[in-house]
Amino acid sequence: MSTIPMLQIRQQNGRIGIDADLGQYSIRQPKADLQIKSNPATLQIDQHQPELVVDSSRAKAAFTGGTQIEMTQRLYSNVKQIFLEGIAKRVEQGNRMTDFYKPGNTIAEVYGKHEALPVLGEFRGEASIDNVDIHFNVRKTDIEIERGSVDIDVKVNKPDIDYQRGKLQIYMMQYPSIQFIPSEVDQTV
Repeated sequence: MSTIPMLQIRQQNGRIGIDADLGQYSIRQPKADLQIKSNPATLQIDQHQPELVVDSSRAKAAFTGGTQIEMTQRLYSNVKQIFLEGIAKRVEQGNRMTDFYKPGNTIAEVYGKHEALPVLGEFRGEASIDNVDIHFNVRKTDIEIERGSVDIDVKVNKPDIDYQRGKLQIYMMQYPSIQFIPSEVDQTV
């Protein structure tokens, strides 16, 4: 009996070698440029001087009578009263004269007496310890504040990015191969 010859096939896979190093990043970012400009606040204070007001016109009027107009007003302020009193006196005298038959109402007794002239009044003002008025005027201090401001300008600088590639080597560690091995053939027949 004869055997069928067999063919042997041997196969070897290929192997690839890879040698890789990672790349490196270098990132550098300069600081931002910052410009600050400030406008200061302004403060304005207006302080008014206090004012002392002394009014001694009533004291002057008590000493000297004051101005001409004041003296005249004081002298003639009671003229109306004196006039009314004079009329009342004349009416009284007239009434007494109508009763002439009564004792003591004769013409000589009613009109004959010498009477003092009416007094016009005091030409000076009233004397008092309160004749001098003193006022102290203090005005409020004016304060104005104008707010300041701050201007900020920021300029951001872009980052500098540098990448250095790593090494990449691809090589064949083992090449693929196929080997065919025939069986031995018997040549004797």
